[in-house]
Amino acid sequence: MTELIANWNYPTNVSVGRGRISELPQACKRLGVSAPLLVTDPGLAALAMVSDASSACSQAGLQCAVFSAIQGNPTGENVEEGVRAFKRGGHDGVIAFGGGSALDAAKAIALMAGQDRPLWDFEDVGDNWTRVNEAGVAPIVAIPTTAGTGSEVGRASVITDTGMDGQSPVKKIIFHPKMLPQIVILDPDLTTGLPSHITAATGMDALSHSLEALCSPFYHPMAEGIAVEGIRLVKTYLARAVNDGNDIEARMQMLVASSMGATAFQKGLGGMHAIAHTLGALYGAHHGLLNAILMPYVLQANRLEIEERIVRLAQYLDLGDPSFEGFMAWVLAMRSDLSIPHTLADIDIDESQAEKVGEMSAVDPSAGGNPIQYSARQYSQLFINAVRGDLKGSL
Repeated sequence: MTELIANWNYPTNVSVGRGRISELPQACKRLGVSAPLLVTDPGLAALAMVSDASSACSQAGLQCAVFSAIQGNPTGENVEEGVRAFKRGGHDGVIAFGGGSALDAAKAIALMAGQDRPLWDFEDVGDNWTRVNEAGVAPIVAIPTTAGTGSEVGRASVITDTGMDGQSPVKKIIFHPKMLPQIVILDPDLTTGLPSHITAATGMDALSHSLEALCSPFYHPMAEGIAVEGIRLVKTYLARAVNDGNDIEARMQMLVASSMGATAFQKGLGGMHAIAHTLGALYGAHHGLLNAILMPYVLQANRLEIEERIVRLAQYLDLGDPSFEGFMAWVLAMRSDLSIPHTLADIDIDESQAEKVGEMSAVDPSAGGNPIQYSARQYSQLFINAVRGDLKGSL
């Protein structure tokens, strides 16, 4: 029997509903922030929602500036540049505004604002997090504009180490409890302009978080309950949000499902994320899309260990066929309906780096939560199966 011992953590103060973005200046003041640095990505920085938020802060007497030099998969260099902007502007807090990349970068900037060690010293390995000077971590208000990563309720950031001295880029998880934003604002109006294909990919990312958390072997019944309901919300509302971007109820419920997925995955992630992190570093592909493509291949590979849980989940979802095969059929049908590609080859990823993908995936921290511990060779084969579209391929 699994030893019943664990450490559990839950989300932070979350303000939910239409128009709640108007509370941003007050949120900053509640945290004692008078000069926030609003961190976002270049695409959002050009939109009215960012200038409106910045202007609202300024009109409330806050000295607000915008930093947007963030890549789709944020790098250590992006974080370093953000820290320089933070210090140059005399800022005392961070507003994390945008999708997962912006939120992850913003949280890392807030962490590094008062540190003397390099970023990679705080990689989520062993007790590295204890090296952080907690007094130097800036307070964070987080405002997601996509419903996928759930980074707004997470205590970590995924940042790419670009691999100096000829090394390959590697995604690394930077962790500290104080990276959890103290205040989160979930306002569905900020997500209505999201293109349908991004809505689909980020929504599938939210699904992958809850699904891998549910399947993780670690002990956390509360996280499992959150995961199951998060999956139901995705089943009910993702297609609606994709088909009608102005469906406020669907947008709101997907924001909640996203936060629920990130709350649940403190229980653990797995092979989907281990490979997706690797491919994101090597190919720069969209993280949510990678998880969406990899999902059925990893589920099939893990079947022997997860079938009982998947059957319970299928019953809760009220699927017509509440079996493992029925659940897989639902996943495949939903991916097709959302125009998610079936193979990695469909997004121009081939087998040429299969060995490297296997080696990197096997040591990715997310691999530790997979129900079955796979070798580098097995991860290589799992990757090849996803390139070829071979759901029955053995490992």
